[in-house]
Amino acid sequence: MAKQPQTPLDEELERAEEDAEPQKTPLDGDLEEAIEAAADEDESTEEPVAGDADVDALNARIEELEQSTAEAKDQALRAAAEAQNVRRRAEQEADKARKFALEKFVKELLPVIDSLEKALEAMEDGASEAHREGVSMTLKLQLDVLGKFGVESVEPHGEPFDPQYHEAMAMVPNPELDPNTVMEVMQKGYLLNGRLVRPAMVVVSQAAS
Repeated sequence: MAKQPQTPLDEELERAEEDAEPQKTPLDGDLEEAIEAAADEDESTEEPVAGDADVDALNARIEELEQSTAEAKDQALRAAAEAQNVRRRAEQEADKARKFALEKFVKELLPVIDSLEKALEAMEDGASEAHREGVSMTLKLQLDVLGKFGVESVEPHGEPFDPQYHEAMAMVPNPELDPNTVMEVMQKGYLLNGRLVRPAMVVVSQAAS
């Protein structure tokens, strides 16, 4: 059958149907792409939620680090205290060395002083005044020099006997004195900066029988 030619009316109806179909505009395409991109971004940025096991492990690690920090701080404090003690002991040893370096030298000089004192006592009878004065001045010079270096004599006549500084050579009954009183000093003792260099040799009283 031959196709009927279109009338002007048919052409108008065909154009109306084409106009009625929805047309996809560039704006619609951009909107769809934006929606898809947003969906992809949500999927990529989604973070996994930590479980209870992960939280417990993290807390255990924090506690371990805090304990290690506390131990390190304690060790540092102990090391600082030990260093301070070592420095203090070194200073004390150095101070003792300065104070008592002359101890041996002083011990060697003490017999010289003893001899001068005995010579002065022996010169009380028969010696000239000039001789006695010369020996006395020499003895005084010796004692003054020793005194400048911290040497002092121990002469405990009439004092209670002290075994830390006195050496008893004899004990003699004496009703006029309290027992354990120093009656006589046979040889003076000496101290160097408060430390005993030589004890005083003494005679001590005891109660009369």
